[in-house]
Amino acid sequence: MAIELNQVSKHFEGINVSVEALRPTSLQIGDGEFVSVIGPSGCGKSTMLRLIAGLVPATTGTVTIDGDVVDAPSAKTGFAFQTPVMLKWRTVFKNVMFPYEVLARQGLATGGREQYEDRARALLSLVGLDGFENAYPKELSGGMQQRVAICRSLMHDPQVLLMDEPFGALDEFNREKMNEELLRIWEETRKTVVFVTHNIGEAVFLSDRVIVMSPRPGEVRGIVTIDLGRPRGLGVVDTKEFLDHVVAVRSLLRASTDAAEEARVANE
Repeated sequence: MAIELNQVSKHFEGINVSVEALRPTSLQIGDGEFVSVIGPSGCGKSTMLRLIAGLVPATTGTVTIDGDVVDAPSAKTGFAFQTPVMLKWRTVFKNVMFPYEVLARQGLATGGREQYEDRARALLSLVGLDGFENAYPKELSGGMQQRVAICRSLMHDPQVLLMDEPFGALDEFNREKMNEELLRIWEETRKTVVFVTHNIGEAVFLSDRVIVMSPRPGEVRGIVTIDLGRPRGLGVVDTKEFLDHVVAVRSLLRASTDAAEEARVANE
């Protein structure tokens, strides 16, 4: 099992407020699996992702990757955020090379600069950005910038790719294109992917399984297995099977939200 959450919870403590973001959650994600996490805003989706990445500590429970406990950021994970967060003064190539520079300063690089430069070029070719190595972020479209961000997250060849609504800011046309692009990259690299989204259709199109979260405090309310076959193209979205999966995810979301609202009213 690539990722395992064992009764993991998270509370955020402030001066005047305590927020229970994630109730004790247990979950297993297989090696090479593509899993999406979906739920209402504030339900703990991004918190779960950051716990897996080691960016925040768990309040209770443990997160493990390949049996190793996650208690700090690890080279086993790569992270793609909602916005590309490119360094505007650096070229595309130098943006992709940035993780190497960080690892080299920490003495954690597993190879020489030339090896990483070759990997950067190979990744840019993989996402169709040959010839843009010397371009600056302002010269790229939003979708192209996200491709650069994906390359950067894969530079140190992580086992797990964590993606926090990476296409949320794109228009529908470019979002569909990036979904196809991401599946193509996943088919070639077979990384374990945990993908956070608000978009039901996107979750169904991309995933092997969709994890449905309850409103805050978040917990797993159900998991929908997506039996649509691989490889998968955009034509699948017009099929009855695809729509059946969308309905299944939507029904779980609605039931979870309704149950949370009933509980809130009962406690008033």
